[in-house]
Amino acid sequence: MSLVGGNRSRGGPRKGGAKRNDNNRIYANPLPIIFSDPSSSRVRSILGLVGLSLTQVVTPHCEGYFDPHTRSVWICERNDSMLLWQRGFFGKGDLSRSEPSWLARRLNDRKARQGKYLTSEEIREKRRAERRQFKLDRAAAIAAVAAEAEAIFETEGRVIVPALSGPEIPSGATWRPTSAPLNGEPNETNEIPEDEEPLEDVEHLQLTLFEAFFLSWSLDCLDILHPKTDEPMTLRDIWVAFQHAYLAPPIPDLPTPELQFDSPFLIHYVAYHHYRSLGWVVKGGIKFCVDYLLYKKGPVFTHAEFAIVICPVYEDPIDQEASTTNPQNASPFNWHWLSTINRVNSQVMKTLILTYVTVPARSRLSTDVLSSPACLAQYSVREVVVRRFIPARMRD
Repeated sequence: MSLVGGNRSRGGPRKGGAKRNDNNRIYANPLPIIFSDPSSSRVRSILGLVGLSLTQVVTPHCEGYFDPHTRSVWICERNDSMLLWQRGFFGKGDLSRSEPSWLARRLNDRKARQGKYLTSEEIREKRRAERRQFKLDRAAAIAAVAAEAEAIFETEGRVIVPALSGPEIPSGATWRPTSAPLNGEPNETNEIPEDEEPLEDVEHLQLTLFEAFFLSWSLDCLDILHPKTDEPMTLRDIWVAFQHAYLAPPIPDLPTPELQFDSPFLIHYVAYHHYRSLGWVVKGGIKFCVDYLLYKKGPVFTHAEFAIVICPVYEDPIDQEASTTNPQNASPFNWHWLSTINRVNSQVMKTLILTYVTVPARSRLSTDVLSSPACLAQYSVREVVVRRFIPARMRD
């Protein structure tokens, strides 16, 4: 299924504003691998006539540590972190909301306390405080008008309907905040000495296991190190370890669980690989009560167009009854849940998609095939688009 359109006929509201040109330059590469053509235009034209090309595939090699406790892979080198984020928006900063920007924010915070400018967090808090004060001032003004109307009725007997607008009621266009110092604004008490110690970047890029395996297996640009030996893990070790991370917590002296066809890692990775292969930027969607969000180019360009809910479907119903993993959304959900999820995502201009991942039957295959990524060929993906019916908007 090719996903186009969604609730946004033109690809969704754009982000960035004045930074759009910078974003196009910084995030020009959709994946960590890039294609380089060192030949001249004349040589390219000659080779094109005979169907040849000198284009080279440049593949970076990043390193990360597998952490079974958090079910993630940690990228410690800042250069690797920025490369993976700027080329495909993989992972998130462990001290940031998305882009690993902790160091830049701390540097801006120092400059702000020196009286240069406010940090983005401080600007956000200032605006929130102003909105709260505006609501309080407006409520107080309306209460004063109502009290005045009540007093006139008691003294003169005239009935006056209190006005909700007018010169005495502040509005968004007329209200102005009172100038109050905010923490971080230029003042006389929070100056930073010039000999302050340099900051050390302590932030790491945190990759989900789905992102890490996609980078390691599909793109061959990530080496995953064992958390205890610091040695690179083989592809088979990575594949098996990632499945075990979702089957049971890493408790010492306990037997390793048997691999299962309905492992949450397998089901979610099938969907992740499916959408990444179609060119979408896939990010977590817990904020909107879904599994994934799909971005056309990335979170810095536009908002997500689609919200994905993964629903496992068993090829053999007997396997579901005997399942020990109990994957989420495997059982039929009620209409109240579906209506709630659809309403949440419709209000933020996202199209809800139910992604059904078919789990192969144990009677047809042996669990030995799960030791290799080749087992992914046994899974299939189907998609159902769910849209909320709004009579006022859909009369035609």
